[in-house]
Order: sequence, then structure tokens, then C-alpha cells
Amino acid sequence: MASTNDLKNGMVLDLDGQLWSVIWFQHHKPGKGNTVVRTKLKHVLSGKVVDRTFNSDTKVDTASVDRREMQYLYHDGSGYVFMDTSTYEQMTIPDDTVGDAKNYLLPEHMATVAIHEDTPLYLDLPASVELEVTYTEPGLQGDRSTGGTKPATVETGLQIQVPLFLTTGERVKVDTRDGSYLGRVG
Repeated sequence: MASTNDLKNGMVLDLDGQLWSVIWFQHHKPGKGNTVVRTKLKHVLSGKVVDRTFNSDTKVDTASVDRREMQYLYHDGSGYVFMDTSTYEQMTIPDDTVGDAKNYLLPEHMATVAIHEDTPLYLDLPASVELEVTYTEPGLQGDRSTGGTKPATVETGLQIQVPLFLTTGERVKVDTRDGSYLGRVG
């Protein structure tokens, strides 16, 4: 149990059996009446964001969410197998929990896994990852300074837009939030 006065960003609340993560909060004292706490809460499993206002000093249930740094090992057909780097324990995370993060996972890459009561909730990836371009159409001579883009497939199977001058085999930095090209590596 915690008070709404103790809320912090990233805290996970258990409201009516559902897990919600606090992404923003503000204490508000109107001219008349009691102080309230306005919050933006994100549903941990569905990602839905809602605004919710609590009276000040209201008791709320907090959920203990353990965030562990884990290394991705392989996909075994039923899910993604991760290893806790501190205990060497392995955990299989279902495909639907991993979701779009699969487009940025390569064996041996690290990710933060949020776990509640031995159930993996979601993955936090680094802001960007380095991936190799496995196929893209060859660029034309003279296309080096134009602002055009072309599709390219990276080693995870994700298709992204890259500048015309990039060729197959080059390593690129990709934003894990929206799949955008951030630059060439090395």
C-alpha cells in the first residue's frame, strides 16, 4: 500500500486487479476544496493510457515489479528464451508479450524484462540497436546527396527506410521506438 502523495514515475499500481504504470503525475490544489493528484496511467499489458484523478492521501495498492537485465538467447517456437545474467536462470517469454520488440532482438542482445509474480509483463529495449542490412536495392551513382530513401531489410527481418547510398552488408543504427534509420555504424 502507498499513498497517492508518494506516487513516482515508473511506479506500478494494482487498481481493481489491473496493473497500471504511472507515466506522469501532478499535485493540484484548486482554489476551493481538497488537494487532488492528477495522473496519466499506462496499462502494463495493453499499453492503453488513461487520465485518472485521485484525492490527496488516498491509499492505492502498489505492485512489486522486478526489472531484470536479461540476455536474449534464441526463439524456440513457443517463445523467446532469455537468461538472467546474474543467476543464469532461463525464462521463456511468450511471443505476444515480446510483441514488436522481436524486430530488434538478436541473440546475445540485452533487454530489461519487467516481471510481476513470475510473469513477464513487457520488455524495455535500448533506445537504438545496431543491425546489418541483409538486402537493399543498389543505389544509383549520383544518389549520394539527394534526400531520397529506399526500403532495406535488416537481419531481424524488419524492413526500414534508408538513404539511397546504403548498400547490402552495411551496419545501421535503428531507433527501437519507431523503426527509423538513425545512421551508419562504422
